[in-house]
Amino acid sequence: MNYRKLGKTGLNISEISLGTWQVGGKWGSEFSFNNAEKIINSAIDNGINFIDTADVYSEGLSEKAVGKVIRTRSEEVFVATKCGRQLNPHINASYTTTSLRKFVEDSLSNLGLERIDLIQLHCPPTEVYSRPEIFGLFNDLTKEGKIRNYGVSVEKVEEALMAIEFEGVSTVQIIYNMFRQKPNELFFKEAKKKNVGIIARVPLASGLLTGKFNKTTTFEKNDHRFFNRNGEAFDKGETFSGIDYHLGLQATEELKKVFNRDKNLVHKALQWILSFNEISCVIPGASNTEQLLSNLNTLKANPISKQEIEQTKAIYDTFIKSEVHNLW
Repeated sequence: MNYRKLGKTGLNISEISLGTWQVGGKWGSEFSFNNAEKIINSAIDNGINFIDTADVYSEGLSEKAVGKVIRTRSEEVFVATKCGRQLNPHINASYTTTSLRKFVEDSLSNLGLERIDLIQLHCPPTEVYSRPEIFGLFNDLTKEGKIRNYGVSVEKVEEALMAIEFEGVSTVQIIYNMFRQKPNELFFKEAKKKNVGIIARVPLASGLLTGKFNKTTTFEKNDHRFFNRNGEAFDKGETFSGIDYHLGLQATEELKKVFNRDKNLVHKALQWILSFNEISCVIPGASNTEQLLSNLNTLKANPISKQEIEQTKAIYDTFIKSEVHNLW
């Protein structure tokens, strides 16, 4: 495993870490503590020391699984969780310091920990990023010893730029992959100036960039790739990175030509993200240990070349850019 600095937090974290959305919610299967614990233990066994979860993943069960495993391990493992998405209606006015404080307290209880290494606002409405009292609350929670660092998880580059104007914001979690390349323009430069750690989420575009899907692939009704393609339940950009599924398949076929069909596209997709030194880590999810180990085999694969990175940019410009670049 290779490790990188997570911005001004000073934490050295595994460059391939673990996201637990797939462990706990909206991916077509019911939550299983046994499966979750196997995945998390295997991650730690293989050098992963940063795990990202959220209070809404399976209504807190994901946090409970993460906390349970970490409490049994001797290794130092850093936990990041998120808060805010429980608010209903999920609008700016619902965001209060009282409600957010309660969410943090509940996450501490779910995790069974005395302090959270990183708490993140969970993709709030854009207006929230303009409210100093919200970020002031996290300053207070840091002083109280309940959180170690705080950051944001965003939908839009605009929101990321707004958030890092607050000095206490240590990290930004943002969708970044071969089909969502806008962040590497202005945002990466500004984050680097302010020593803000960047956590790349949705690295495989909801599985499109595994190269395993085709026109006949079906998804369960409780899988967001079935019910949220047009943003019916939450931001459209969370599902297939916001692009039309069939367009995504077409672009993926072009990527396969670049990387040759006998190579694992997952490895190239993750290598592409990690080729940017502004990135602190990437957090692919895993529904089972086999997927986790496949992600980790990225570290053993032949490295991505400069020419392949240029060809990836050309495919993005040709097929994807007009569909997503100005939306997020």
